Amino acid sequence: MTPTANWSYPTRVLFGAGRIAELPAACAEAGITRPLLVTDRGLRDLGITAAALDLLEQAGLGRAVFADVDPNPTDRNLSDGLRAYREGGHDGVVAFGGGSGIDLGKMVAFMAGQTRPVWDFEDVGDWWTRADADAIAPIVAVPTTAGTGSEVGRASVITNSQSHVKKIIFHPKVLPRVVVSDPELTLGLPPAITAGTGMDAFAHCLEAYCSPFFHPMSAGIALEGMRLVNDYLPRAFKDGADLEARAQMLAAGSMGAVAFQKGLGAIHALSHPVGATYGTHHGTTNAVVMPAVLRFNRPAVEERLGRAAAYLGIAGGFDGFLGRVEELNAMFGFPEGLRAMGVKEARIPDLAAQAVEDPSAGGNPVEMTQENTEALFAAAM
Repeated sequence: MTPTANWSYPTRVLFGAGRIAELPAACAEAGITRPLLVTDRGLRDLGITAAALDLLEQAGLGRAVFADVDPNPTDRNLSDGLRAYREGGHDGVVAFGGGSGIDLGKMVAFMAGQTRPVWDFEDVGDWWTRADADAIAPIVAVPTTAGTGSEVGRASVITNSQSHVKKIIFHPKVLPRVVVSDPELTLGLPPAITAGTGMDAFAHCLEAYCSPFFHPMSAGIALEGMRLVNDYLPRAFKDGADLEARAQMLAAGSMGAVAFQKGLGAIHALSHPVGATYGTHHGTTNAVVMPAVLRFNRPAVEERLGRAAAYLGIAGGFDGFLGRVEELNAMFGFPEGLRAMGVKEARIPDLAAQAVEDPSAGGNPVEMTQENTEALFAAAM
């Protein structure tokens, strides 16, 4: 049977060291004259943020910033950001930072002209068509971490502050119009964040590669993205000033987000409820559950990951691939299981129920049920 699929690939990307100087031009290209720079609290007072605001101010674009963004952005953060956007009379967003800042920035631009609540646009069926596409403000994205790839994504993850459940909000026009991808902005990342965000990129590529859906372009990007992370993340972790490693990781982060148009899986399905409930770092949580998920999916992916291992230069097929993941986790000093991250066994049934309902679960190569997902959580503890 001849396969049929709908494909969409990313936007214009200005990639390279020093390209942050082109931020005002990127805003002009996107039609933004009064940008609100949205970032997270950790970046608010850093030099790279001040330098970006200097560039905007010198170009006559103002110096407005909103930084009240949690590590796992919430609907409350979104309400505060929308208030700042509307009161400031802005006409576009510079989404600046890691996944949290960029995800929230994209949602501010998306929701600025909508009249329905954000949850009406969850990534379910064709819910995105409920949005007024003409009311979505333009976005320029500037990644400062190499992990989520949100800068080339058409969705954001927002946590419901009442239910503590993460929801994926999707619309094609949430894709930033221009991305300024400058590896020099990532030089100051501490080793733990470098490792956690880098393994998030690896998880995106791994799950996309293993997803059963037909998307050979994404599969190819996922495979090369895994190779880049395997080769360059240890270098970036050991020497944060290694600009080549930083650049290759920044590319891998974007590649992971492009690739996961093919689907995600159990790694993210487990990580989302854990992060929403316990506030854990998303990429680190992905890395911690990854070995258990690989074993869970082995019957469906052993041959495929054997081919990937060969491409990555890892001997031993599936077992070699699994061993390399465990080696990386040990190298980066990650917790040895969810228990060490504060997850309680008593919460497993509830976490499993959320995982099975998570949109990522649908892309897992082994069907996730309440029973086998509880067992998977137990194995990841």
